[in-house]
Amino acid sequence: MRRLLAAATVLIAAVAGAPPAAADPAQNGIVSANPVDWTPHVLDGTVWSLAVVGDTVIVGGAFTKVADASRRQTYARKNIFAYGLRDGAIRSFAPEVDGAVYSLAPGDDDTVYAGGAFKTVNGAGSRGITRLWLGSGNRYTSFKARINWGDVRSLSHRGDDLYAGGTFSAVNGVERVGLVRVDAESGTVDEDFDARLSGPGLKRVRVEHFDISPDDSRLVAVGAFLRAGDEERTQIALFDVGGASAELTDWYTDAYEPPCMKGFDTYLRQVKFSPDGAYFVVAATGRASSAQKLCDSAARFEAGGSGRHNPTWVQRTGGDSLYAVAVTGSVVYLGGHQRWFDNPYGTDGNGPGPGAVSRPGIGAVSPTTGRALSWNPTRARGVGVRAFLVVPNGLIVGSDTDELGKEYHGRLGMFPL
Repeated sequence: MRRLLAAATVLIAAVAGAPPAAADPAQNGIVSANPVDWTPHVLDGTVWSLAVVGDTVIVGGAFTKVADASRRQTYARKNIFAYGLRDGAIRSFAPEVDGAVYSLAPGDDDTVYAGGAFKTVNGAGSRGITRLWLGSGNRYTSFKARINWGDVRSLSHRGDDLYAGGTFSAVNGVERVGLVRVDAESGTVDEDFDARLSGPGLKRVRVEHFDISPDDSRLVAVGAFLRAGDEERTQIALFDVGGASAELTDWYTDAYEPPCMKGFDTYLRQVKFSPDGAYFVVAATGRASSAQKLCDSAARFEAGGSGRHNPTWVQRTGGDSLYAVAVTGSVVYLGGHQRWFDNPYGTDGNGPGPGAVSRPGIGAVSPTTGRALSWNPTRARGVGVRAFLVVPNGLIVGSDTDELGKEYHGRLGMFPL
């Protein structure tokens, strides 16, 4: 029944023209390297998260001020704001959120879910997770999910369910380490769903990011964990979530067992399914250059089959971090503070190796081979791209710098399709 309801939800969303809430929507071809001129600017801090509800883009992060496209008008917007998807007009939506917003997910009835490191929303206790009305910015008071401590780093709304991942160990007083499923309306914890993540020897277990397949049947999670239930799963695990419980599949990889630079409890940062659900791509940091390990790389894994999996391909930067990935079927977009792609034999200290190509801060690779495509808009590297959002008219990028495609774009911009 859960799968039938979820499938109906996806069909309704497709008819309404809304993008799916999990995985990126398919696009034909690659976006332009010239960003549109009408997106607003975030004037400080970092954009961490993006979501779209109808014709409204919601932006989350750690910031205090935004400006319109012309930079003539500045608005006070702390950690979250919204603008028009097709004209860039800044909306009146301005909830008071007292901490960073790391994750967003579209909700029903003109609402949005927000997750992060906040403790209050509009002056009321709302630790780590909330639901907001887009029209007024008010809290949706019937939604009462609360984490015990830490933050929420990833969200996905699927039908009657909301999935959340982060650094918490309990939600509404119910023990759930790093990953939880709650009722999307009330925030009540799903008692049957428990991934049972653990990390013997780790200081803190967390889910850094997760994605759900387009048919709602599988969830892939990455982060600081070493086990799921009784099974070893180093930094990445694939679950069957089509039923009542979180059933760990026998899909696994040991590709992320080798360590990168000392001090990383996890070096995996984002994971995204392809629009057809056949594979997913993982973006990683690690501060290490290696032609054998998956530090500072992007890797494609086939989602089907059982047992041990090796990556289908690996895109190596040569020692620079990747933080964000988007998969549109025809293209895989990657963002971070990388200088090069196709660089397995280069290093930070010695420069690019044979065959390396310059792709500062943002680039695209073939979903089939993992090799760099010619798309090279460039951006000021900073720490890196933190969020991609694939929308019907392009690709929205959130980061911590103000140059994108050789133009001024304060921490936010869009490449048109």
